[in-house]
Amino acid sequence: MGLLSDPYRRRALSRLLLRLNTPLCVISFLVGLGWFLGLAFHPFTLRIYMSENAMGSTMVEEHFVHGERALSYAREFAGHKKKAGGMPVAWLEKTMWNLGLEVYKQSFSRTLPFPDEMRERYMVKGTNVYGILRAPRAASTESLVLSVPCSEGQQNNQAVGLMLALASHFRGQIYWAKDIIFLVNEHDLIGMEAWLEAYHDVNVTEVHSSGMLGRAGAIQAAISLELSSDVITSFDVAVEGLNGQLPNLDLVNLFYSFCQKNGLLCTIQGKLQRTDWDSLPAFVHSLQTMLLMVLKQGSGRPQGDHGLFLRYHIEAITLRGINSFRQYKFDMGMVGTTLEGMFRKLNNLLERLHQSYFFYLLPSLSRFVSIGLYMPAFGFLILILVLKALDLWMKLSRYDVDPDDRLCDGDQGPSPVALEEPKPSLLTLVPPLLICHATGLALYFVPILGQQVATQHFPVSESEAVVLTVIAIYVAGLALPHNTHRVLTGSGSDRGWMTLKLVSLLYLAMQLGCIALINFSLGFLLAVTMVPVAALVQPTGPKYLYAVLLVLVTPAATLLFCIFLYQELIEYPISLLEGWQRFLQAIAEGLLDHHLYGSIVFPFIAIFVYPCWLLLWNVLFWK
Repeated sequence: MGLLSDPYRRRALSRLLLRLNTPLCVISFLVGLGWFLGLAFHPFTLRIYMSENAMGSTMVEEHFVHGERALSYAREFAGHKKKAGGMPVAWLEKTMWNLGLEVYKQSFSRTLPFPDEMRERYMVKGTNVYGILRAPRAASTESLVLSVPCSEGQQNNQAVGLMLALASHFRGQIYWAKDIIFLVNEHDLIGMEAWLEAYHDVNVTEVHSSGMLGRAGAIQAAISLELSSDVITSFDVAVEGLNGQLPNLDLVNLFYSFCQKNGLLCTIQGKLQRTDWDSLPAFVHSLQTMLLMVLKQGSGRPQGDHGLFLRYHIEAITLRGINSFRQYKFDMGMVGTTLEGMFRKLNNLLERLHQSYFFYLLPSLSRFVSIGLYMPAFGFLILILVLKALDLWMKLSRYDVDPDDRLCDGDQGPSPVALEEPKPSLLTLVPPLLICHATGLALYFVPILGQQVATQHFPVSESEAVVLTVIAIYVAGLALPHNTHRVLTGSGSDRGWMTLKLVSLLYLAMQLGCIALINFSLGFLLAVTMVPVAALVQPTGPKYLYAVLLVLVTPAATLLFCIFLYQELIEYPISLLEGWQRFLQAIAEGLLDHHLYGSIVFPFIAIFVYPCWLLLWNVLFWK
């Protein structure tokens, strides 16, 4: 306190911060980036462990031996699906009823905001079929869910067959203390969202459904199963949910533990973990796995049907059977045994999963990075904005700065005339702020509302009209705000752009800090690209270089870069033309995810991040 109350010491501290501001910003960026990359190093991660006592051991005896029955059900389901041209509702109802389940169906419909050309659908109508196995040893107060999406063609037939075989096996056991719901949902995420909204008696996404005639207890956990072959070589687990939500780590640990017990190969992000953890290739492998998780989580898109359960505080994961060219194969019996063991342990839960982590990164299935380890990397990046904002505030306050002093960026100190210059009105900042945010609101609302007008005047489809309108507004925003400060007299002084940049830096820091608490990956991807250039940009110096850098770190450019990075990480590189097509597809999917499921990524970028970027663009062209 003495340092801050003594004017001479405070003056010395101010000069020190001004002089060392740029080196501190560079060091902070390098430390933050290095910290994040080091998280994939084995000694810096934590070994997984089970926090929930009820699931602390895999000592349960599985009895599932109905692998052939599962394949028989799968072949029968495939035949009826081909005959019906879609999900065989009547056959599923009859089969589940013969197994002794309470069988119900739910019809639903959803009109998309614009046609989904990738899946060729606009008016979506379907039916969900589910059967409830009532717990013989408890009242219907709690339940578990095993869900299987009914996919088009021959996809996922084996998953339906295995689910029915498990239902038959579970029906003969007497130890169940929770109801078990066996669900077959149509139209992937749309059908799952319709079922979850009807089950919880809410309507947040405008899905029209027939309602729910039968319910079990409060859902404690859910597993979504995807299998498309009679044998598998490995099981891949998907954990990323809507808006970057993650299931409780104990559920992932439970899956890994039973795979280890039964000798079943398990992967995450499609990658097996290496045993030579102390080598450079092992570090690169772990880093690739972690980066894949960051990219998927940052997209905010559910990576499986499980992703919609997380919104309702239901812990869920998606398990995908992979049949590759590996030598060792596992049949339906082994897969069913693993699932039976997982449900047996979930049946022992006395309360919801809550003791383990909800915020983590996974460089492998046996190691994890907790929020306490990865948040400092983000904090060092945000520190750059704070340091630069402090530097600008000191310049603006003119606190004890002599005319001959040199400031942190190498600029000359204020002249005596500048010292006597009155402070510009805060109204100077109003036009840029209003116009930048009006552009963001137009980016959010106009593409959907104006698609009909665009199709009438241009030879494009509704989907193309929406995407091209987004791009047009995005690009047009570059020309709108950077001359708005001229409307006020005397606003073109250095104080004007320094004040606007100070507001922009604090605004960006607040945005990134808030989104990182919800979706760390999205916040980190935006911070590692935007923060250095945001701190660097100013209307003096190499303006064209700053303009190029600012364009390269715009959210759209970051999305395009992430697409190419993702393809490299999955070892499937693409050409520039393919990358551009995937970029357009990602924009369309981002809008659909927001309107269909409630993803916040598109509105966050359009209403907050893009206007903040435009403010920095305004600073660059301040005159």
